[in-house]
Amino acid sequence: MAKSAIAVARKKVDPKILVLRGQRVILDTDLAELYGVKVRHLNQQVKRNAKRFPLAFQFQLSPHELKILRSQNVISSEGHGGARYRPYAFTEHGAIMAATVLNSERAIEMSVFVVLAFVRMRRAIAGNRHILTKLAELEHRLKSHDTDIRDLMDAIRELMTPAEPSRSRIGFEAPSEASGKALKGRRV
Repeated sequence: MAKSAIAVARKKVDPKILVLRGQRVILDTDLAELYGVKVRHLNQQVKRNAKRFPLAFQFQLSPHELKILRSQNVISSEGHGGARYRPYAFTEHGAIMAATVLNSERAIEMSVFVVLAFVRMRRAIAGNRHILTKLAELEHRLKSHDTDIRDLMDAIRELMTPAEPSRSRIGFEAPSEASGKALKGRRV
């Protein structure tokens, strides 16, 4: 396959991968389009080979998930010619297995690009986790630096505020009234 065809295939596949139930998946409509078959034919082959498609490979969207995807314009609504059933979502392994049960030249060829798209996404997510970990470390350091800087600023303010001078008076100091009364009662 020519480099331009590979780039086109890559651009076709990458945006079709979604995250549902914490897994990266591709919907049956998108997978059928990539493999060059009708959705009905894809789902028919999956049903005929049900033992090859455990829940870890493929699952049907819940009504709530379907509603969310429709609101995000990923799936057209029923009123606009959209599918009348809840679509199936295929994980990376399910997409590969679908290519094997379809057994068409195009499905086998495109399955390589689907797998590569999943791998690219996995690497991107791993890279983001690394970046997020580094950001959390940096944020923690900054918080400790903030307290150190505040302590330093408080110490500087204390040094800038002059202390009240402790002046000792020079000369004779008359005794206070309380101490004077105590002295009156004593005879010298």
